[in-house]
Amino acid sequence: MNKKPLARFPALRLRRPRQTDWSRRLYEENNLSANDLIWAVILKDGKNVREPIAAMPGVHRLSPDEAVKAAIQARELGIPALALFPYTDADGRTEHGEEATNPDNLMCRAARIIKKEVPEVGLMADVALDPYTDHGHDGLMRDGEILNDETVEILIKQSVVQAQAGFDVIAPSDMMDGRVAAIRSGLDTAGFSHVQIMAYAAKYASAFYGPYREAIGSAGVLQGDKRTYQMNPANSDEAMREVALDLAEGADSVMVKPGLPYLDIVRRVKDEFGAPTFAFQVSGEYAMIKAAAQNGWIDGERAMLESLLAFKRAGADGIITYFAADAARAIHK
Repeated sequence: MNKKPLARFPALRLRRPRQTDWSRRLYEENNLSANDLIWAVILKDGKNVREPIAAMPGVHRLSPDEAVKAAIQARELGIPALALFPYTDADGRTEHGEEATNPDNLMCRAARIIKKEVPEVGLMADVALDPYTDHGHDGLMRDGEILNDETVEILIKQSVVQAQAGFDVIAPSDMMDGRVAAIRSGLDTAGFSHVQIMAYAAKYASAFYGPYREAIGSAGVLQGDKRTYQMNPANSDEAMREVALDLAEGADSVMVKPGLPYLDIVRRVKDEFGAPTFAFQVSGEYAMIKAAAQNGWIDGERAMLESLLAFKRAGADGIITYFAADAARAIHK
């Protein structure tokens, strides 16, 4: 790219194309549409449940029947897919997270009913044990150590029951080594070669996950932290190694999480690999924008759209976000 201007001021005036709406639209380098959005939805057992989440204003835990309504909204708004995450009460959690592999667990029941009523909307399943373990970690734990290979064996079973329930995309968020290849093999063996894997390839040990942990019920049970398996926020080259491994193991797409604090990682991933690249605008990012808007400190709608456009500018092909429905409505105005 020629970085030197072809002319100089006053012959060249970069403000000229900005003077009118039609011209600004013609010169626009990046565009945000509903097609770029995956709607993050928190599930809760029951019926007719719409339970507000205090740390995430405007977001509710939804029972499966209410999640169907969200899927119908997604279809009407042109949002291609939902990403589902389960809330689990403390008394539903166990040391080994057995509920993760229950073919009739909350995630699977919700997937079956959504696919029956709204089959054209894609469903993405989070794969990890943290919603189901009594210690709040993404994997099995022994004497304070997270067990990698033993956890992967459970994740294979979890992925297969989710595929059987109708999920279109399996999204392992656990950050165990080797899990993408193992899950791909498990899905193929079980007859689900058509089911995609979107790997949480560069998932950082971030402070921005706090509201989500409240949303799924793991905030009060988490023992210690997740720095032995989630990435150090200081590292960038390591993310490239993680992405390379996941793609080599059969991931159809990769994800960077969190989003806005890691736009440089999104850009590097897209530039270095050219693979389908997604970003997760996590709960803390959502909560900050909503809180500032509620206090009148920022224009909430403009900040929401600007933050989402930043992902596209950085090279993301799509964004998982709690803002999806609100953003799609704003885009359609």
